[in-house]
Amino acid sequence: MAVNLVNVEAVTKVYGTRALLDGVSLGVSEGDRVGVVGRNGDGKTTLIRLLSKLEETDSGRVTHSGGLRLGVLTQHDSLDPDATVRHEVIGDLADHEWAGNAKIRDVLTGLFGGLDLPGFPQGLDTVIAPLSGGERRRIALAKLLIGEPDLIVLDEPTNHLDVEGIAWLAKHLQARRSALVCVTHDRWFLDQVCTKMWDVQRGAVHEYEGGYSDYVFARAERERIAATEEVKRKNLVRKELAWLRRGAPARTSKPRFRIEAANELIADVPPPRDTSSLMKFANARLGKTVFDLEDVTVQAGPKVLLSHLTWQLGPGDRIGLVGVNGAGKTSLLRALAEASRTRGDVQPAAGKVTVGRTVKLAYLSQEVAELKPTLRVLEAVQQVRDRVDLGGGREMTAGQLCEQFGFTKEKQWTPVGDLSGGERRRLQLLRLLMDEPNVLFLDEPTNDLDIETLNQLEDVLDSWPGSMVVISHDRFFIERVTDKVMALLGDRTLRMLPRGIDEYLERRKKLAESGAPAAPAATLPTPGGAPAAAAPASAKDDRAAKKELQKIERQLTKMSDRETLLHQQIADHSTDFGKVAKLDAELRQLIGERDELEMRWLELAEDA
Repeated sequence: MAVNLVNVEAVTKVYGTRALLDGVSLGVSEGDRVGVVGRNGDGKTTLIRLLSKLEETDSGRVTHSGGLRLGVLTQHDSLDPDATVRHEVIGDLADHEWAGNAKIRDVLTGLFGGLDLPGFPQGLDTVIAPLSGGERRRIALAKLLIGEPDLIVLDEPTNHLDVEGIAWLAKHLQARRSALVCVTHDRWFLDQVCTKMWDVQRGAVHEYEGGYSDYVFARAERERIAATEEVKRKNLVRKELAWLRRGAPARTSKPRFRIEAANELIADVPPPRDTSSLMKFANARLGKTVFDLEDVTVQAGPKVLLSHLTWQLGPGDRIGLVGVNGAGKTSLLRALAEASRTRGDVQPAAGKVTVGRTVKLAYLSQEVAELKPTLRVLEAVQQVRDRVDLGGGREMTAGQLCEQFGFTKEKQWTPVGDLSGGERRRLQLLRLLMDEPNVLFLDEPTNDLDIETLNQLEDVLDSWPGSMVVISHDRFFIERVTDKVMALLGDRTLRMLPRGIDEYLERRKKLAESGAPAAPAATLPTPGGAPAAAAPASAKDDRAAKKELQKIERQLTKMSDRETLLHQQIADHSTDFGKVAKLDAELRQLIGERDELEMRWLELAEDA
């Protein structure tokens, strides 16, 4: 029988006039792996702080088992700014002691990319004070994971981690024997790590068995029983459930009868996006050209991040952009945004960016734009526009879109200065969408957003007709809202990944196992300075191979669109056997041609 580590009994916590937790009772036992979800401001962080005894309850009690070793990662670290990374993470262990410890080596490599902490100016001897919030958070996480706690409590552990770091952390936590309680909005991470979910809502905590996918199933089933058929049909949970069943059926561990009930619930739910209709609408709004890049070089100061890049962002393209930190994801979007802002007058360090004449770009950066603090939420949205056309025949007023993004009628009159970080991020997104752009650049859009808001954002983007590039370390979000994944692997090139993030992680793993470092940062000659080193003799061949790669990628994209259309036509003519046979033959031929192209793409990609 599992030993009970923490008991929470009839706990109440009130802030002002609002009871965040009202008579909550629950417990954590050995081996439990609990994911905590809920809307921003509903009490997730408060719950785990009470559970960790970092805050006092107003009533009820929290008890820990005798000798409980507790490790807590809060949203604000308690690191000594005058100490070094070595002092905080490794303590007074001699080099031969910590280097001989497999766990310490694994944690340092997983969180920092190597034992020498590449990216930190003095490695382990770097002083903490001048480091960024993301770097300090990794240090705090490393310090916790190197220890031996019986219970690990994590508040947003995936913040500031890239896709690779999140995958490593999930694998690391799976292998540990410690119990776990984790607040996160990263749904892929919840599915990988957790076996139980706590949903914090209106002062109560609802418990569910299984990871995030199982939680969505159970929640949908509960609503199916409780709600009328019409209300049930309109519930957003069904849409995400439909995507989960179609896109990742292996994620759930629920019994067959529950899966069959869920399938019955979504039997008439169409796919999240009508790709063909969106492409037609996007072509009408954008024409043939969105962004065309020819032999482009992107720099950050003297450092060359991308070189000889030839790429086309077409109408209706939905691209997920992943890559190691510092590879140039944000710099690429900034270069395109600057070219768009100046209508092509400002160009990158080398090469040319052609911007379509009808492009209207909205760029969500990682920084939250400052607004006048006394401005009300609704006023801030109406400053942009009173009504918005979201595509697909969906038109909303500013107030309606505010409600869809979680700003109730009362909340719409809250001063901007009183909003939380997540609420400000929501407002920033709202203002962008109200301007009716036809091209969206989203740089880490999921930061600070709760899962319910992410569902609402995904729903809006499903019918949004335009081109989109999304930078995110949230794997679930990338797979949910984009059609293609492209990667920056640190070698100054942009690659299409037909198998998405799985392929990205495999490539990164091969690079790490081969011991091959990322290509060194090249520099361009400064005016009057020494010329750059001459290109190797094979540079011309390399450029030709890259152009062929990009040509194949464009062909594969067109084939994918044609394949989608053929499947739709086969479904539309299912009773006309002659027509179906003809379409099926065309589909088989298309798949054969695509397979040949993919093989050629893989050959070129291996040599690149």
